[in-house]
Amino acid sequence: MSEREASEHEKQEDAAEELGEEEEAKPKHKPFLPALVPPKIPDGEKVDFDDIHRKRMEKDLNELQTLIEAHFDKRKREEEELINLTQRIENRRSERAEQHRIRTERERERQNKLAEEKARKEEEEAKRKADDEAKKKKVLTSFQFTGYMQRTEKRGGPKKQTEREKKKSILSERRKELIIDNIGADKLRETADELWKWMRQLEAEKFELYYRYGCQKYEITVLRNRVSDHQKNTKGSRSKRGLRK
Repeated sequence: MSEREASEHEKQEDAAEELGEEEEAKPKHKPFLPALVPPKIPDGEKVDFDDIHRKRMEKDLNELQTLIEAHFDKRKREEEELINLTQRIENRRSERAEQHRIRTERERERQNKLAEEKARKEEEEAKRKADDEAKKKKVLTSFQFTGYMQRTEKRGGPKKQTEREKKKSILSERRKELIIDNIGADKLRETADELWKWMRQLEAEKFELYYRYGCQKYEITVLRNRVSDHQKNTKGSRSKRGLRK
């Protein structure tokens, strides 16, 4: 270190010592504290702490009662609002159910009307088709009958009697003419007895014919079975002969 630097360092130390001495010489500052003033008690009067405590308790009780009443009033209003809201919800639900029922009934009525209209149209269409078919058949029948009559007239031969016409002629021959005008009660009874006997005879003939028909049908069935069995046996024997060859 040079002499110059050493002299400057000594000067700085001397200045610091002088500043420290000046600060120690100055008086120290004390903090300000306000003076505590005791509460003034009026002269000649006695302080009743019980009364003060009672009044404070009454005040607190009144405030508490006010808070409780306010709480219950608020709760009552909330319950009323909840009841009103529930009632509105129920009313709305009932209205929706009624609207749904009305819509369902209207839809059912509409479907029934559509079904009735469809059935009516189908019936009219079927009736129209039946009428058209009947007209076509009538026209074809008239054409066929006209052609048949023309062919019959051209041939000039005698007209053959159909089975239906034969049946009608037989019934007309077997049917007895009933004349009951200007006859007495005895004659009417005799006529009724004759008709009864004739009806019983017809029933007996009908039963006999049905019996014959059943027997003939059975015989025909048996004969057909025999023929089919015979044909099967014949085919089997022919196939065996072919195998032997």
